[in-house]
Amino acid sequence: MLSLSSVHAYYGDSHILHDVSLELARGEVVCLLGRNGAGKTTTALAIMGYLAPRPGSIRFEGRDIGGWAPHRVSRAGIGFVPQERGVFPSLTVRENLTVAARAGDTGRWTLGAVYELFPRLREREGNLGFQLSGGEQQMLSIARALMLNPRLLLLDEPSEGLAPMIVREIMDVLRTLKAEGLAVLLIEQNLRAALDLGDRHYVLSKGAVCFTGTSADLEGNEQVLRDYLSV
Repeated sequence: MLSLSSVHAYYGDSHILHDVSLELARGEVVCLLGRNGAGKTTTALAIMGYLAPRPGSIRFEGRDIGGWAPHRVSRAGIGFVPQERGVFPSLTVRENLTVAARAGDTGRWTLGAVYELFPRLREREGNLGFQLSGGEQQMLSIARALMLNPRLLLLDEPSEGLAPMIVREIMDVLRTLKAEGLAVLLIEQNLRAALDLGDRHYVLSKGAVCFTGTSADLEGNEQVLRDYLSV
């Protein structure tokens, strides 16, 4: 479904990603792990078109999307939940959800459906974005991405800065989406959550993939856990 092949990426003249390759199949949850500065967010930005591969290819459902504009990548079927959440502060919860809603292929995700998934958003639908807590903003960011009815959901550090109870809620939602067969690429610092949720994992270090394998493979590799994930 999604394939990165020998992707290099730069910020100006700074070479950040080095020969990154990864694969994600339909219905699969793949986690991208690594310490801060390893290149995880840069990988997400390259997929979403904010950075062009130089060189390398990024293919989604058979099409080469490398270098496409972000809005075109989104319309192709990739929903993005950025690390900074990107909630519109002056719009209500309802307006945040409906401003860019799209039926997609199935129309699975409607306003009612995301309110069932996130009951707290229904309670807060008249509140402005800046009036929400951090956890509520994260819920809103995920719900807004679902309103695009994507075939792949890309999340960048959805548990960052949240209380443990809210993290559990977010991970329960992702388990629900996984059970429905939605493909997920999850960038995450919470290793336990990633191991519980992910089918496979890629570990990045200094912009390069240094490990790939299942949760069992990763849990059994003490060197990777120690050297690249600080466990």
